[in-house]
Amino acid sequence: MNMFRRVVQLFVGLVLYGVSMALMIESGLGLNPWDVFHQGVSEVTGISFGVVVLLTGIPVLLLWIPLRQKPGVGTVANLVVVGFAADAALRLLPPGESLPARIGLLAGGILLNGFATGLYIGSRMGPGPRDGLMTGIVGRFPRLSIRVVRTGIELFVLGVGWMLGGTFGVGTIVYAVAIGPLVHLFLPRLTVPAPARSDLPDTFASR
Repeated sequence: MNMFRRVVQLFVGLVLYGVSMALMIESGLGLNPWDVFHQGVSEVTGISFGVVVLLTGIPVLLLWIPLRQKPGVGTVANLVVVGFAADAALRLLPPGESLPARIGLLAGGILLNGFATGLYIGSRMGPGPRDGLMTGIVGRFPRLSIRVVRTGIELFVLGVGWMLGGTFGVGTIVYAVAIGPLVHLFLPRLTVPAPARSDLPDTFASR
């Protein structure tokens, strides 16, 4: 039953994460750094946003090899599901026309993003390619803090994405400020508890 919940929670979280990306795109008020990059590449190449998300994840995942990171089921699912969910949502969602509508899309996207992050990370089935890159670098170079590594990566992809035509705006700043507290709020409540030793079969509990 615990595994069933983890799998369902993983895929619901990934689909909602893709929808949250689409909401922020339709707001036109700014995206998170990685999505500024994804949108910029999409603008230059003509490839759909979601497919760019998927294709970008492949070389990022390959960078795990020298970092000795091991992907989980959730890592592979993240690679595939999020991009397709974002493209599907973009086909269904109308763009924000008035400023209040755009603010609503942005606020809804950021809130949903925090909730979805809590769901998929809380399933404990493996980090996404981009999160794993960050933790892998910190693992290999322990003198670097997670804050420094994450900030460095995100400033780099933000700068490249903005130069390619991705949307940098107030939403980018609001996301940067809000996402940490939101994940801090949702993650403890959504994390699937690890089975207690007393719940394991005797052959495992005795090891």
